[in-house]
Amino acid sequence: MMRIIILSLLLAVANTAIAFDQEQIDTFVDDVVARYDLDRSWVSSLLQQAERKQSILDAISRPAERTREWHEYRDLFVTDQRIAAGQRFWAEHEDTLATVAEECGVPAEIIVAILGVETQYGRQTGGYRVIDALSTLAFAYPPRSDFFRGELEQFLLMVQEHDVDPTSAKGSYAGAMGAAQFISSSYRNYAVDASGDGRIDLWRDWRDVIGSVANYLHTFGWRPDEPITYPVSIEPEQYEALKTERIELKWSAAELRARGIDIPVEVADDAEAMVMELITTDGPQHFVGLKNFYVITRYNHSRMYAMAVHDLGWQIANRRKMARLSD
Repeated sequence: MMRIIILSLLLAVANTAIAFDQEQIDTFVDDVVARYDLDRSWVSSLLQQAERKQSILDAISRPAERTREWHEYRDLFVTDQRIAAGQRFWAEHEDTLATVAEECGVPAEIIVAILGVETQYGRQTGGYRVIDALSTLAFAYPPRSDFFRGELEQFLLMVQEHDVDPTSAKGSYAGAMGAAQFISSSYRNYAVDASGDGRIDLWRDWRDVIGSVANYLHTFGWRPDEPITYPVSIEPEQYEALKTERIELKWSAAELRARGIDIPVEVADDAEAMVMELITTDGPQHFVGLKNFYVITRYNHSRMYAMAVHDLGWQIANRRKMARLSD
């Protein structure tokens, strides 16, 4: 009997919601009400409904089990299943992809690949309420509280501008939403009403989703009909002199050519470039990333992410081409 009582008490404690620090909440409410002329009672009521989720804190703060090399990371995303799903998605939304690609200059295969990497074409959009995710990280995760308070502000504005229910909208543990996984500030700044129905819906309207991904890349400087990346041969000591910790376009193609790096002739001398090393099953392999590669990293600040998008997009486009030739 005592064991049952103790177990019941432990379960009760585990299920008890941990309240946010009220002083932090009050300060935040005062700030956003003054800054954006929001209704105080609405903001306060909404935050009272937010729940602090330990699972969100665990997800964002736990260290990775191990650092994945490029070939391991690639194997997560460039799979036969995802390539086939990308072909089906492209066929289903062919007209929208063609229209958007023509308007923004972003190739359909890159849009399709991003949606494949991000959410497997809308199948994995996240199960956390966005209000819980952003509140938890804004008020209970000091390392990035400033950033997430900013995103919580943007969320309050976003739900009013786009007729989104703030208590039911769901996303990732970091508050990324919809098939495109836009955070609140991106939703407000880059999402577009591609369907022309007077509202933006990145959860259910694929025309809005496709148009918004393309607009995001276009806004960050996508260059139509220009290459993305090339494999190159670089000696280890050369790479040490050329690598950068930050993702940046530090070199010009001319500067790299002057150092003996063989870059294809179609790349202009003044093209901005970066040099990177990725670990394959055969060891280190080096690549030159150009402006469009950098643009993909603005969607997710990771060289491996951008390379996965590039490779998945190429595979989908190539298989689509081969399938058409065989018909």
